Amino acid sequence: MSKEAAVRAMREARYNQRSAAPAATPKPARAAPTRPAKTAAAEPVAAPPQTEGLCGHRSMNGRSCTREHGHAAKSHRYS
Repeated sequence: MSKEAAVRAMREARYNQRSAAPAATPKPARAAPTRPAKTAAAEPVAAPPQTEGLCGHRSMNGRSCTREHGHAAKSHRYS
């Protein structure tokens, strides 16, 4: 018997064993996940401090834009 034939036989045996097993083992019931209620008194996120009139836009990795505040350029320069 070749290696492929042995693997195929094992797979078929496992499939037959699982399909022949009775469905007497019920799956445990899961509770629906709950989310905390939103409150009206949620604190606003503090803006980063403005230093020397810089844009201050934050990138995904935490860098800050070094262009002037309110720049017309579409892109930011991070450092």
